[in-house]
Amino acid sequence: MNQRGATLRDSGLVQSSETTFGVFGRLLLEQTHRLEFTLRYKERVSVKAWGIKTDEELDEKLAFFKGKLQTCTHRAEQGKVNKHNNPLFHRMRHAFITGGMNALASEMKFAFVNEVATVNFTPHHLANQEKLADLRYPLEWYPATRALQRTVHLHVGPTNSGKTYHALQRLEAAQSGIYAGPLRLLAHEVYTRLNAKGIPCALVTGEERRIPEDYKHTMNSCTVEMVPLNAKVDVAVIDEIQMMGDTERGWAWTQAFLGVQAKEVHLCGETRTKKIITDLCAAMGDKLVIHEYERLSPLKTQSNSLGRLENLEKGDAIILFSRVAIHAMKSDVERVTGKRCAVVYGSLPPETRAQQAALFNDPNNDYDFLVASDAVGMGLNLSIKRVIFESTSKHDGISFRTMQPYEIKQIGGRAGRYKTAQEAITKGNLDDAEPLALDTAKKPDKTMGYVTTLTKFDLGVVQQAMEMEVEPLASVGIFPPADILHRFASYFPPKTPFGYIVLRLHDMASLHPQFHLCRLKEQIQIVDLVQEFDMSHMDRITLMSSPANLRDPGMTKVIKEMAQCIAEQKTGALLDMNCFDLELIDKDIHDDAEGSKGYLRKAEALHRAVTLYLWLSYRFAGIFTNQALAFHVKTLIEEKIDQCLGEVSWTEAQRKRLNYMRIKAAKAAAKEDKLAKETALSLESDDASPAEGSGISFDSSSGLRGLDVEPGNEGLDNLVDDRKSDLGEEGDAGSNEEQALELKAVKMEAMEQEGHDSEDSPASDGNIPTTPEDLEIETGDAYNSVAARKIETRLTYDMENTANSGPLPGSTTPLTTTELEADSAKSEATDSR
Repeated sequence: MNQRGATLRDSGLVQSSETTFGVFGRLLLEQTHRLEFTLRYKERVSVKAWGIKTDEELDEKLAFFKGKLQTCTHRAEQGKVNKHNNPLFHRMRHAFITGGMNALASEMKFAFVNEVATVNFTPHHLANQEKLADLRYPLEWYPATRALQRTVHLHVGPTNSGKTYHALQRLEAAQSGIYAGPLRLLAHEVYTRLNAKGIPCALVTGEERRIPEDYKHTMNSCTVEMVPLNAKVDVAVIDEIQMMGDTERGWAWTQAFLGVQAKEVHLCGETRTKKIITDLCAAMGDKLVIHEYERLSPLKTQSNSLGRLENLEKGDAIILFSRVAIHAMKSDVERVTGKRCAVVYGSLPPETRAQQAALFNDPNNDYDFLVASDAVGMGLNLSIKRVIFESTSKHDGISFRTMQPYEIKQIGGRAGRYKTAQEAITKGNLDDAEPLALDTAKKPDKTMGYVTTLTKFDLGVVQQAMEMEVEPLASVGIFPPADILHRFASYFPPKTPFGYIVLRLHDMASLHPQFHLCRLKEQIQIVDLVQEFDMSHMDRITLMSSPANLRDPGMTKVIKEMAQCIAEQKTGALLDMNCFDLELIDKDIHDDAEGSKGYLRKAEALHRAVTLYLWLSYRFAGIFTNQALAFHVKTLIEEKIDQCLGEVSWTEAQRKRLNYMRIKAAKAAAKEDKLAKETALSLESDDASPAEGSGISFDSSSGLRGLDVEPGNEGLDNLVDDRKSDLGEEGDAGSNEEQALELKAVKMEAMEQEGHDSEDSPASDGNIPTTPEDLEIETGDAYNSVAARKIETRLTYDMENTANSGPLPGSTTPLTTTELEADSAKSEATDSR
């Protein structure tokens, strides 16, 4: 047996095998156990939507699927490995090589669903599906934009180099324009800044619209998902353009860049975007001007870790990756230092985050420290002197992983930053007749910024990442637009699970090497939740695109009740809906069974549920009619959350248990990553290339060297004090202790997953591309959408704009209005009520 096979066998990840393909086959079978666990305990609703009613039926389907995997592995060992003579193995192999374990898990799930679904297609329908799944030319999705001669200005440089500042200067001088940012908070900041300077600007986010009275020309500050692609403007600024490469949310930046109808497009981001932007501009025929910036203040990675909280200094920011750990650290810091801590993380409402940032930035109070998630990586101007990483591993919604170098640089670069317009967030009164006089051209603060870690364990990872040259983006994300998905669904029989339709489109998609399909995260779970309701395809697509967080307690109930209102076309009055726990607002924060921390978790979940109501109220205005009341409720919840933040605390022991679990998981992940890369290199074909984020060039295990993370190890004892008292009677010696710790780790992983606050992909304003509804202003007569939509009580096609549309991917001629009407009528008949 070769060395790779022996390594895999000894790891326990897979069993013994004589060939590389055999080793991969064993890895496939190992993944089926994970799939079985997911389907049995986490996705019961999806399983039911696929027509599997009992555990016995699920067991039968899984057993048959495992048999198919074994068969395809045997065929591979016989030399049959291409897509013609062994298609299942070829797909699994390709997914693993290009995307690693996460891509393999997604591909395996689709293969299983494809096995379960028994849908037979006519040759005509198959041919049409293949045409619609041809996504190789997304540049052609925006014919009106391709008719323009745009000038693209790419502003690149490290964090705190003034990129966005210079782009916004050009936006302020324009008669019409658009700012597109990754966060609602950033959109709000630019909106306030422009109005304070006397420039009428509209705020357009997923759940909020603010239109000035004297709004004559298009000047929007919006989240990137809400960029109006049908509006002609002079200048468009797209911030954090490196997010194009994100595996979940990258489609929004790609859509905005390729589709915005602006004479000048200003892109702000990291240097690693230069090559891909250059190539895309050449393909579109746009003129490209590159502006490169140097950091305005020096940045240094310290040679020693912080070690003890007593060593904290004013202006320090500690970065953690879970709600539990953040609040526990806040309590620890305030107890040890006697000073106050501001708190910033993704689950907090944008308004609360801005308020906490203002407390930290104010030098005239006792908020000396900041405890935050990677939400500080973008969107907030914080006066941070030193960034301290509590950990360099985080949960990405699937498993623990070591942070990539570009993530560490993005967060670490916040050290030494100076403020731009933060005062506008907290001091700006939007109803004032006189604009604020803001000094946004402040001279940069040359104070040195520092980066370090809390413990020595993570220091090597940070030092290596900060010195590393990050590789250029290899591809940018796309997602099939809503109109393509709608037409694709029309070629399926009635009652076909919509989740299967989406998965099939993903599986059939043909892509250019410059593009990758963004990962399906919660979209499939959402459409499976609402499968039982009788809705049109466009209604399902709209619900699928909603920014719902299914990890929130009660969110499943919220989505189902809202879907029922849409399906039955009945009024969704906020006070009449049972899914909203509005009584929580009247309760004291200490009345919860878990105290203020339990109340905080429920308040954050309620806030996101009300935000979802507002998001849907703009898309189904005739159903969800209590928009003003929802805004009022949202404000009341934010006040309660602010109250909780002043009192809530977790124990130091809980934080240390989480740290123990992360370290143990990081070691296991590093081992698995190494084994996976070895196997991928063995399997890799000439035309395959590792996807961004696979960690090929980054030694993520550097922080693990010399530390044996096992119970009883001396290094671990320093991380987890008094393990037996913390973990209860489970912590007996020997194997019982290890089993107890493993059990506790599983429980803590569930807690970590539920409280996960990563903003690697910041909370989005939508999960898939849908045409943002236009504001009622003059926007020109050139439309990018193949079928623009009107917002009435539900979404329907706006046939008036179709004549200006271009060809769909795979089509040779543009679709006529008659053809589209006929196809839409056919689809409506297929899924009519």
